[in-house]
Amino acid sequence: MERNVVFVGGGHAHLTALLHLKDLRDNNAQVTLISPSGYHYYSGMGPGMLSGWYRPQEVRFHVKKMVEDRGGSFIEDAVIQVDAEKRTLLLVSGKTVPYDIVSFNTGSEIPFPGSARVQDNIFTVKPIVNLLSAREYILRRIADRQLHISVIGGGPAGVELAGNVWKIADDAGKKIKITLLAGTRLLKHLPDKVRSLCYRSLTERSIAIVEGSHVRQASDGALTLDDDSVVPYDMALLATGVTPPALFKRSGLPVGEDGGLLVNSFLQSVHFPEIFGGGDCISLEHYRLPRVGVQAVRQNPILYHNLLASLRDGELLEFFPQQTYLLIFNLGNGRGIFWRDNIVWEGRLAFRLKDYIDRKFMKKFQVSGELAE
Repeated sequence: MERNVVFVGGGHAHLTALLHLKDLRDNNAQVTLISPSGYHYYSGMGPGMLSGWYRPQEVRFHVKKMVEDRGGSFIEDAVIQVDAEKRTLLLVSGKTVPYDIVSFNTGSEIPFPGSARVQDNIFTVKPIVNLLSAREYILRRIADRQLHISVIGGGPAGVELAGNVWKIADDAGKKIKITLLAGTRLLKHLPDKVRSLCYRSLTERSIAIVEGSHVRQASDGALTLDDDSVVPYDMALLATGVTPPALFKRSGLPVGEDGGLLVNSFLQSVHFPEIFGGGDCISLEHYRLPRVGVQAVRQNPILYHNLLASLRDGELLEFFPQQTYLLIFNLGNGRGIFWRDNIVWEGRLAFRLKDYIDRKFMKKFQVSGELAE
């Protein structure tokens, strides 16, 4: 009997399974992808897309075409409720989709700090496509006056965004005032050498870094920090850290402390073996996973194998998190910072290495004519 295999989200952790979707179909499965967009943008190249280093076509996967070319179905929608007992998904449109096996890779959300609210001049770094809108916003206004742009968040994303906003202005030959609101401390969880190299790179380009305080409120044209200081802004980019969507907790599924779908080492719900997940939306039982893209990339083949094994009643593979991982910063000036274990260095070669790794990953899954669009 044919079984319904449903993918919710076309993110990094699902790409191998979607690429080899025919294998699932050959094992008597009807395959459906549910996603709010036919494209998935790669987060590792997002800051470069913001600055114009990459065209949008170089940074995205046409997941709709990937699925449909391989005999699957695509639904442009989003899941708002999971009924695990009935094995159904409720969509924003009101439609209901049944499943026998479902896998979630819905990514993460950026919470607004304090009493900040959604405004048309505040852009969250997730979903990555928002960075296209942010770039267009800057370019429309940069010719008329000097903009004051604030980047909220002192992690790697905040550093990369600040550096790549600088590149937009540098390429246009315009002046721009950039403030990085780094919270307690810039890159507080990273080695001091990484922090000092990032700090120097930004400050040498007159990017102001504010540490020791968090954004409490965002009003029209002003960010109020919790020490009562005020930072004026024309536009803000929000990169304060990611949280899993509320979908799983709202649906009564087992979740981790942060609200992510709680999965075992097989990337399988701890209570519902027909539910799988990967990427930023999950919490791994007995581990605290850093929410970095490399996790989803490494979960990619594991999820593919385990979904196929579930159809065949085969043996599942375990996912073992890396204790260390490679991180290369795109500083926005053609240079990068390489960090792995105790190895830290800065230079143009670091950025070229990052560019090579990213393009190699993209080439593997850009099988739907993306570059020619």
